[in-house]
Amino acid sequence: MVYAKTELFDEQLRETAGLFKARLHPARRRIIQYPAETRTCITGDISGEPSLRRHTGNRHLSELKKAGLIMGQVSGIRTNYCLNGKKMECLKKVFNVLFGNVYPVENNC
Repeated sequence: MVYAKTELFDEQLRETAGLFKARLHPARRRIIQYPAETRTCITGDISGEPSLRRHTGNRHLSELKKAGLIMGQVSGIRTNYCLNGKKMECLKKVFNVLFGNVYPVENNC
């Protein structure tokens, strides 16, 4: 029987990988950075953000929503996008577990 390589790993590892994949793309990092720093939601079009066109921004917002890092709520003709605090906290904990025991190593390679 043939399995996709990701099916060889448990659900938690696959979910964590999806969160990291969504979070680490530079455009997605920029999209997440604004509401994280201002503690507000993104309302409407984000194409005003430097280097993001409407289609590109919408595609990245869609990926962030798919990963659960951003939640969208329709308000009239606009959509408000807010960070999903629970998912962001989960990602932070996983990151700390993965890299918490990594210490700077000087030229040991």
